[in-house]
Amino acid sequence: QGQLVESGGDLVQPGGSLRLSCEASGFTFSDYSMGWKRQAPGKGLEWVSWIDSGSTELFYADSVEGRFTISRDNAKNTLYLQMNSLNPEDTAMYYCAAADSYLDYLRSEYIFRGQGTQVTVSS
Repeated sequence: QGQLVESGGDLVQPGGSLRLSCEASGFTFSDYSMGWKRQAPGKGLEWVSWIDSGSTELFYADSVEGRFTISRDNAKNTLYLQMNSLNPEDTAMYYCAAADSYLDYLRSEYIFRGQGTQVTVSS
Protein backbone atom coordinates (compact mmCIF):
# COMPACT_ATOMS: atom_id res chain seq x y z
CA GLN A 1 0.00 0.00 0.00
CA GLY A 2 1.38 3.37 -0.97
CA GLN A 3 2.28 5.92 1.64
CA LEU A 4 3.39 9.55 1.76
CA VAL A 5 5.05 11.01 4.84
CA GLU A 6 5.67 14.73 5.15
CA SER A 7 8.32 16.31 7.34
CA GLY A 8 10.07 19.62 7.86
CA GLY A 9 7.26 21.68 9.32
CA ASP A 10 8.22 23.96 12.19
CA LEU A 11 7.68 27.30 13.90
CA VAL A 12 9.53 30.01 12.00
CA GLN A 13 9.69 33.78 12.21
CA PRO A 14 8.30 35.99 9.43
CA GLY A 15 10.82 36.27 6.63
CA GLY A 16 12.28 32.89 7.43
CA SER A 17 12.61 29.75 5.34
CA LEU A 18 11.67 26.11 5.62
CA ARG A 19 12.10 23.07 3.43
CA LEU A 20 9.35 20.49 3.48
CA SER A 21 9.92 16.92 2.37
CA CYS A 22 7.46 14.23 1.34
CA GLU A 23 8.83 10.71 1.25
CA ALA A 24 6.97 8.13 -0.81
CA SER A 25 6.92 4.40 -0.37
CA GLY A 26 4.93 1.42 -1.59
CA PHE A 27 4.30 2.69 -5.11
CA THR A 28 6.25 3.84 -8.17
CA PHE A 29 6.83 7.47 -7.26
CA SER A 30 8.16 8.41 -10.70
CA ASP A 31 4.87 7.39 -12.36
CA TYR A 32 2.86 10.17 -10.75
CA SER A 33 2.63 13.89 -10.61
CA MET A 34 2.91 15.36 -7.13
CA GLY A 35 1.60 18.41 -5.40
CA TRP A 36 1.38 20.33 -2.18
CA LYS A 37 -1.76 21.76 -0.65
CA ARG A 38 -2.33 23.52 2.63
CA GLN A 39 -5.14 24.18 5.06
CA ALA A 40 -5.10 27.00 7.55
CA PRO A 41 -7.23 26.87 10.69
CA GLY A 42 -10.84 27.60 9.84
CA LYS A 43 -10.15 27.79 6.11
CA GLY A 44 -10.57 25.52 3.15
CA LEU A 45 -7.94 23.47 1.37
CA GLU A 46 -5.72 25.63 -0.83
CA TRP A 47 -3.55 24.34 -3.62
CA VAL A 48 0.06 25.47 -3.37
CA SER A 49 2.18 23.88 -6.08
CA TRP A 50 2.29 20.96 -8.49
CA ILE A 51 5.00 19.18 -10.44
CA ASP A 52 4.67 16.54 -13.12
CA SER A 53 6.38 13.16 -12.97
CA GLY A 54 9.45 14.25 -14.92
CA SER A 55 9.83 17.74 -13.41
CA THR A 56 9.12 19.34 -16.79
CA GLU A 57 5.97 21.19 -15.74
CA LEU A 58 5.56 23.14 -12.52
CA PHE A 59 2.72 25.33 -11.34
CA TYR A 60 2.40 27.63 -8.35
CA ALA A 61 -0.49 29.40 -6.72
CA ASP A 62 -0.28 33.18 -7.02
CA SER A 63 0.05 33.44 -3.26
CA VAL A 64 3.38 31.57 -3.25
CA GLU A 65 4.79 32.32 -6.71
CA GLY A 66 8.34 33.61 -6.43
CA ARG A 67 8.72 32.50 -2.81
CA PHE A 68 8.19 28.74 -2.94
CA THR A 69 9.99 26.19 -5.11
CA ILE A 70 8.73 22.68 -5.72
CA SER A 71 11.10 19.91 -6.75
CA ARG A 72 11.37 16.15 -6.70
CA ASP A 73 14.06 13.52 -6.66
CA ASN A 74 12.68 10.38 -8.27
CA ALA A 75 15.78 8.40 -7.29
CA LYS A 76 15.05 9.18 -3.63
CA ASN A 77 11.25 8.93 -3.97
CA THR A 78 10.99 12.35 -2.38
CA LEU A 79 9.11 15.56 -3.10
CA TYR A 80 10.29 18.89 -1.72
CA LEU A 81 8.90 22.35 -1.11
CA GLN A 82 11.42 25.10 -0.43
CA MET A 83 9.60 27.99 1.23
CA ASN A 84 11.27 31.38 1.51
CA SER A 85 10.09 34.79 2.72
CA LEU A 86 7.46 33.15 4.87
CA ASN A 87 4.70 35.28 6.32
CA PRO A 88 1.95 34.59 8.86
CA GLU A 89 -0.53 33.90 6.04
CA ASP A 90 1.53 30.81 5.17
CA THR A 91 0.65 29.24 8.52
CA ALA A 92 -1.14 25.99 7.74
CA MET A 93 -1.00 22.22 7.68
CA TYR A 94 0.83 21.27 4.48
CA TYR A 95 -0.06 18.06 2.66
CA CYS A 96 1.57 16.30 -0.24
CA ALA A 97 -0.36 14.15 -2.66
CA ALA A 98 0.19 11.96 -5.69
CA ALA A 99 -2.15 12.34 -8.62
CA ASP A 100 -2.45 11.16 -12.20
CA SER A 101 -2.67 14.69 -13.55
CA TYR A 102 -2.75 18.37 -12.65
CA LEU A 103 -6.51 18.36 -13.06
CA ASP A 104 -6.89 15.40 -10.71
CA TYR A 105 -4.65 17.14 -8.19
CA LEU A 106 -6.76 20.31 -8.35
CA ARG A 107 -9.90 18.23 -7.92
CA SER A 108 -8.32 16.45 -4.92
CA GLU A 109 -8.65 13.15 -6.79
CA TYR A 110 -5.48 11.75 -5.30
CA ILE A 111 -3.85 8.39 -5.62
CA PHE A 112 -2.28 8.90 -2.19
CA ARG A 113 -2.15 11.74 0.32
CA GLY A 114 0.01 12.26 3.35
CA GLN A 115 -1.05 13.18 6.87
CA GLY A 116 0.52 16.62 6.76
CA THR A 117 3.19 18.68 8.48
CA GLN A 118 2.46 21.87 10.41
CA VAL A 119 4.05 25.16 9.41
CA THR A 120 3.61 28.08 11.77
CA VAL A 121 4.92 31.53 10.92
CA SER A 122 4.94 33.81 13.92
CA SER A 123 7.19 36.19 15.79
